[in-house]
Amino acid sequence: MNAETPHQAVTGNRLRDGAVIYYSGNGTWSPAIADAVTAPDGGILLVEAMKGPLPLEAVGPYVIDVTVTGGVVAPVGLKERIRATGPTA
Repeated sequence: MNAETPHQAVTGNRLRDGAVIYYSGNGTWSPAIADAVTAPDGGILLVEAMKGPLPLEAVGPYVIDVTVTGGVVAPVGLKERIRATGPTA
């Protein structure tokens, strides 16, 4: 049985087209939440994400709550679930 582990990740919008992206470590960003780096304290990740060369790839980066279950990253809040998977029908 895999327990959900509370973590945080960093998200923002891509500068060139506004797409949702997630910080994936080492100065890189990805449109897939599965690639997001997570940590118990997302503030550390936010500082790391903002150290990239200017202009940053992400506009308005911020920390979100996520769970990690069996290695799968999932956003906690409804807004972030919609941002990760697209509009609801």
